[in-house]
Amino acid sequence: MDELTAWLLLLRAPSLDVEKLSLLLEKFGKASAALQAGATAWRELELAPRTCSFLNTAAIDSVAVDRAWLEQPGHHLVSFDSIDYPPLLRHLSDAPLGLFVKGNPQLLRSPQLAIVGSRNPTPYGREIAESFAKHLTNCGLTITSGLAAGIDAASHRGALAGNSMTIAVCGTGLDIIYPRSSDTLAREIAARGALVSEFPPGTPPRKANFPQRNRIISGMSLGTLVVEATLQSGSLITARLAGDQGREVFAIPGSIHNPMAKGCHQLIRQGAKLVDSAKDILCELGPLAAVTPHLSQPDTANLPDSLAFLEPQLDKEYKILLDALGFEPLGVDQLVMRSGLKADAVASMLLMLELEGRIASFPGGLYVQAGFGK
Repeated sequence: MDELTAWLLLLRAPSLDVEKLSLLLEKFGKASAALQAGATAWRELELAPRTCSFLNTAAIDSVAVDRAWLEQPGHHLVSFDSIDYPPLLRHLSDAPLGLFVKGNPQLLRSPQLAIVGSRNPTPYGREIAESFAKHLTNCGLTITSGLAAGIDAASHRGALAGNSMTIAVCGTGLDIIYPRSSDTLAREIAARGALVSEFPPGTPPRKANFPQRNRIISGMSLGTLVVEATLQSGSLITARLAGDQGREVFAIPGSIHNPMAKGCHQLIRQGAKLVDSAKDILCELGPLAAVTPHLSQPDTANLPDSLAFLEPQLDKEYKILLDALGFEPLGVDQLVMRSGLKADAVASMLLMLELEGRIASFPGGLYVQAGFGK
């Protein structure tokens, strides 16, 4: 049996974790030798009965689909003993035994920052994620996320606009793109970065796969940055996993009236580091860079000092409307009188400003700038 086939079979073995895998490799040297050792040797290493049963009956034909996928250009299997296996991930008790990679497998060894957040962010949140990702890749960090719509996708796009150092960890086999709306983005990441999955080709987007893949996103990274998240957001799972794994957790604050900021505020109360500058992240991760040999000294001279640089430029009429609103609750009719704008234009602009998190709505059709009540 060749080494690749042996690894593909080991990846599918039930109840085989990195502790038992390490015992197999230590005793037999190679995956192929471990598989040929036989049931008596496996029981001596205290492998679970179901693991022994699977390995004893495993057929080479069962991994034919995996092998066919791996024969295509740019497709790789990074096994647990590979030099390209992510160094931080290797130390987790629940680390995957191997990773399927489409793109550049060497990127998995680079120092990474996970950026995660809402699938339905405000335009402002999306711009924050994209801008931070672009700056941080230019400083030597690889941006890792989950290819989901919203903050994940914005983070990947920002990284591609920078040094193209980005990894998307998928909850499906890499022959299936999920969500379908990310198809073009996934192709670009595969061409310039890396798509990664512990799931073999053909694995569909099952609900349970995505929390499982979150441990890889946080586990490969020096830290996790949450940009926008509700209290029920799956991004908080990734942040919790990062904390459990001993990684840094960062969160960007927002308006107290923005539900997309409540998850970040909860993380900050629980000890996450408040971030209002890309420099905040670099200063925290600098000492941790020693765990990987690839992080060069970042050039922070051109980084923004605060989130003010991300403030989208408003059209003149939007500025007039915000000035008219001030910080006291007002209705549409009052805003029309104060601003001199037409009622239909005011209604439309209020909707856009609320989606961007600049204003908040109150019962009775009243609006107020998002800083009200702070």
